[in-house]
Formats: sequence, C-alpha cells, structure tokens
Amino acid sequence: MPTLNISTNVPLDGVSTSDILKDASRTVARVLGKPESYVMIIINGAVPISFGGSEEPAAYGELVSIGAISPDSNKKLSKAIAELLQSKLAVPPNRFYIKFYDVKGSNFGWNGSTF
Repeated sequence: MPTLNISTNVPLDGVSTSDILKDASRTVARVLGKPESYVMIIINGAVPISFGGSEEPAAYGELVSIGAISPDSNKKLSKAIAELLQSKLAVPPNRFYIKFYDVKGSNFGWNGSTF
C-alpha cells in the first residue's frame, strides 16, 4: 500500500506521465521491498508552488507506507525520486521536498476495510 503523491508546478501537457508513473512505481516497490501490485503513484501538475520565493520548477511529495520507512530507505527514495523528477520534468533536486509517513495498517483503508 505504499502511496507516493507528487505535486509539481511543471505543466504535464506533452509529458509522458505514464513513464513517470511506471518508473516511480518500480522504484518505490524496489526500495521498500513491497510488491508493486500494492504501490500507488499520484502526480499532479501545474500546481501553484513557490519554493524559496521563486516559481521556477519545483515539486513536493509525500510517501505513506505501512512499515518499511527507515532512514536508509528514505534517503534512497529521496534520491531516486529527485533524479526521476529532474530527468522527466526538469525539477532540480534542490527544489524538491518529500515527506515520509509510516502508518499503522489500522489507519489505512483499502477494499472496504483497513490493512
């Protein structure tokens, strides 16, 4: 159930969002050691964002997972997602924040129940 939600001020018109979604999904599954069939990726483009007083390309992400959140996995995911955003959307790594949430299964709903 890892879920990565990314918002960026970069318009997604003409961008292969499918490639971003696929790459991010594989990366999250690999780094967290979770089946990719449980991974959800959300990307929102053209979101008004100011970072450091500038509206140059920037992004913000939140990753929620039941377990597998650790200092090591957080560093790996932060680096991998920053590289993906730089290569696909020209968002520099220093203009991207990501927040990690480790939640209990009882606090995450799925299939009409919780985990």
